[in-house]
Amino acid sequence: MDLTVGQAREQFRELLRRRPVSGRRQADFLPVETLLCLAASFLVNHRQFGGATAHRAPEPVPSLAALFSRPPSSVLAKMANLDGSRSHGAKWDVLAGAMLREDLERFTHIYRILFRAARVEGIGAERLPDFLNLETGDELMLLGQEELEPSVLEADLRDKIAQHAAGDRWSELQTERILLAAARVGQHVFALSVLNNCGSRCVFCGFSPAGFGAKRMLLAGHIKPWKNSTAGERLDPRNGLAACPPHNVAFDTGLRTVNGGLRIHVASPLAEAVRADQMARQYYGQPPCASRCCCPRARSRPPRNTWTGIGRRSLRPEWYRQRRHAPPVSSRSRPAVRR
Repeated sequence: MDLTVGQAREQFRELLRRRPVSGRRQADFLPVETLLCLAASFLVNHRQFGGATAHRAPEPVPSLAALFSRPPSSVLAKMANLDGSRSHGAKWDVLAGAMLREDLERFTHIYRILFRAARVEGIGAERLPDFLNLETGDELMLLGQEELEPSVLEADLRDKIAQHAAGDRWSELQTERILLAAARVGQHVFALSVLNNCGSRCVFCGFSPAGFGAKRMLLAGHIKPWKNSTAGERLDPRNGLAACPPHNVAFDTGLRTVNGGLRIHVASPLAEAVRADQMARQYYGQPPCASRCCCPRARSRPPRNTWTGIGRRSLRPEWYRQRRHAPPVSSRSRPAVRR
């Protein structure tokens, strides 16, 4: 954690001399490898990959595996060690990972030291990309933290802390630090996946702040609340949607809901309030009935999700749109689709 540029350069030179090993025990991880695996955990959920699926892990796992002359599964295993999800992981890996996850300023400083040393040793962006975009001066911000209220976290972690501390491996304070850091970074990775899955647009109105470089104007939240979700559901991007702040609040408070068919429903109080507001009518036009009743206006126009004009297809996740535009296949080879 107190790595200098000189020490990092020496370790990168050792990496460049390393050759891949097959069928034998891998070389011990160098500090620069461990720290880069920690950085990768801010982008990749290692729990989604392992064993036969390790080669499917997205960047930066393949680039790091190639640089380290290791298989991707080895990089994913180190990432698991760092967040404490492996019971037999190295104790100091877990503690160091928790300390750097909660001190983002210190982590950013170490990240820049690593990349400065790598560039001096001739390791360019093609071999080691700046995957967190911190090399040039940006700051690391954790997304999706709005759902992690202190009271919710305390209630969720209370039993876990007692269970982990009973093993005499860590103290209660260390256990709390490890679990809290893992929850916050896990929520950040979930938010990134949801924003990407929704095309970086609000699923209700289509607002896309990425077009003009704005940050934190699009929020990623759970459909099933975080506090009520299982460990797998908390990290599953299919359990999330992206929304601008007003629509995020409307969704959290039940004024707007999404059913299993990805159809948006407007609560009666919200629809009536807009219908009675002259300025809202001028901006949005007359909204439909909240219950989608069979009134003449509802029958005469094409079906829409909301009175803002966003069609049903806008809520389809990226994997669904890619499948819809894929080349046709025969009925025998077409996979089953869950409805």
